[in-house]
This record gives sequence, structure tokens and C-alpha cells, in this order.
Amino acid sequence: MYTTNNISPYLLKWYDQNKRDLPWRKYNDLYHVYLSEVMLQQTKVETVIPYYKRWLKKYPTIESVALSNLDDLLKLWEGLGYYSRCVNFYKACIILYSQYNSQLPNNMTDFLKLPGIGNYISAAVYSIVDKLPAPAVDANVTRVISRILAIRNLTPYNRRRIFNLLEKFIDKERPGDLNQALMDLGSSICAPINTQCIKCPVSQFCKAKNTLLPFSYPIKRNKSIKNIKHFIAAIIWHKKQFLIMKRPFNSMLGGLWELPNTQIDLKISDDIQLFNYIKNSLNFTTRIQNKICTIKHSYSHFDIRVSLYHCRINDINIKNMKDVCWIRPKDINNYAFSKSNHKLFKILNTNGWTI
Repeated sequence: MYTTNNISPYLLKWYDQNKRDLPWRKYNDLYHVYLSEVMLQQTKVETVIPYYKRWLKKYPTIESVALSNLDDLLKLWEGLGYYSRCVNFYKACIILYSQYNSQLPNNMTDFLKLPGIGNYISAAVYSIVDKLPAPAVDANVTRVISRILAIRNLTPYNRRRIFNLLEKFIDKERPGDLNQALMDLGSSICAPINTQCIKCPVSQFCKAKNTLLPFSYPIKRNKSIKNIKHFIAAIIWHKKQFLIMKRPFNSMLGGLWELPNTQIDLKISDDIQLFNYIKNSLNFTTRIQNKICTIKHSYSHFDIRVSLYHCRINDINIKNMKDVCWIRPKDINNYAFSKSNHKLFKILNTNGWTI
């Protein structure tokens, strides 16, 4: 009779023969493992690989990140999304460099205190780098163990069952490899909407395999309907330059640059709302000219519609303002912008930048 106590050898044997050839697996040091885990949060492996390689060419060490400029880091991160990851990684590297000599803290509790570090990243890093037998539980691993135990509902009690089982069978000699084996298994053979039980190295332990629909474990939550938020944005011209603003670091997309914009009430004229927004936030007035376009963009929890307008500044004397900059179209590549802003720039570039 099989028990889940001896599942580890089967996973490790399969992993040795089938593990993915990923660039960060060539190293077992803190920096490479930590960087890859941060980039992989809520992001597909194939998306991360080119970003990871480009990053290492420019910033090969924790010290190089700690002594860098955050604007430069955000530019290199541009397009990868979830920009708070980059900000937190920068802040954490400063602490690791200044307080820990760029080494892994001896105590996982100290590592967990760093910005952006949660239980999953800490367990992944310590199991791979320090061979600490700590289960790294992400969505893939949760799904695999849910199917092994035939868990339908991911209640707090069942999540504890999953963690307890992982703690019980994690290999003491190769905990990092076991965590990565489970990740690989969940991303390929035991995928969300497809299962290849015949290829699974631990199918003999799996209770869900004996059901008609193993991929129905665990029950997937119904996706909620996304709200749509409506914005107006302005490209404000003055002497062949236009104005961009930096988003506050404590906001969504914090640290990125953008065209001035504000969320609107569809019952009120765009012109009135845009004029008032610019006057109240930038302390000057504009002549709102023609509407250029409306673009759509999706985020994880909501969608946006952004209408862009050409504007001319009325004021002759422009006062210097913090986190505001005047640039020419050719300067765009020197700043980090969100994907929605790049959609607007693409249309401007196609239609011509002049009014």
C-alpha cells in the first residue's frame, strides 16, 4: 500500500530526468535565486527569461542593484508588470548589501522582514540556497497536492493539510530540488486545465487520478466580472515638448512616468473634467484641442478606457514642479512608462505627434 510519506524519491528521480533548463537554475546563490523568484511572481516563465538575462547583464550582483538608481531599474523592468516587485527588490538589496554583506541572513525571520518578502519566496530561497527543508507553496504546488489528496475546496483547514503533508515528505538533503520538482510538475503534467496522469511520477499516490475528472480538483473559483474605469489623459504641449508626471511610489505603478490623467465621471463633459484636473493638479491652465483616441487596457482586477486629448499650455511662465518633466517624443525611451501609456504613444507615433 502506497503512502504519501515516500513520494519524495519519485519526484526527485523524475526531476533529475525532466527538469526544465532555466537560466537561474545554473546558480544556487542568493542573488540569482532571489531575483528569479521575484520576477516569476504572477508572471510566466517564458516572459521572465529575457528580462532576467537583460537584468543580469547590467546588474550582476546585489551590490550593483543597491548602488543603482531606481528610475534605471524601473526602465529595465518596463513591461514585466507588477512594478512594486522592482521597488521592493531594490529596497531589499540595499538592506542586504548594507546590513548582511550581500549574504543570506542566518535567520529566515530576518529575511521575511525585507520589503516584498513573503512565505513563498523565503521558503524557495532558503530551500535552494541554504538547503533548509521549508516547503515553498505556490498555486502550482497547491494544485498538485490538492489532487493527490483529492481536495475539492481550498479552505484554511485544507490548506493546512497541504502544508503539513509537504512538511512531512520534503527531502532533507534536497529540499530546493523537491520544491522545484513540484513546481515543474504543476506547470506541465499536472496543469490547471489538463492532466497527463499517465506521465506523472506520483500518479500511484493520487486520489484525484481515480476520478473521472482529475483536473476538477481543486474547485476553481469563478472569475468575477471586472469593473471598467474611465480616464482622460492629456498630452500637453509647450515649445515642442510635452509634459509627463511620475506616479507616487505608494500607488499602483508607483515610480513610473505617465501622461497627466484622471479618472472621470461619464456624466460630465471630458473637456470640463480635464481642464479642472490640470488646473488643480498642475497649477496652470490649458487649451484643450482635439481628441486623439481611446484605448483599452486590462489589469488583473479591472479594465480601463483612456481617452487622450491634445492640449496647449496657456501660461507663459512654467514653474518647476516635483516629479514633473518636459520631454520630446524622441526622449520616451529614457523613461519607464506603463503599457497603457505605450499604447497611446504608438497611436501618436502612427498619426503624427503634431496637433
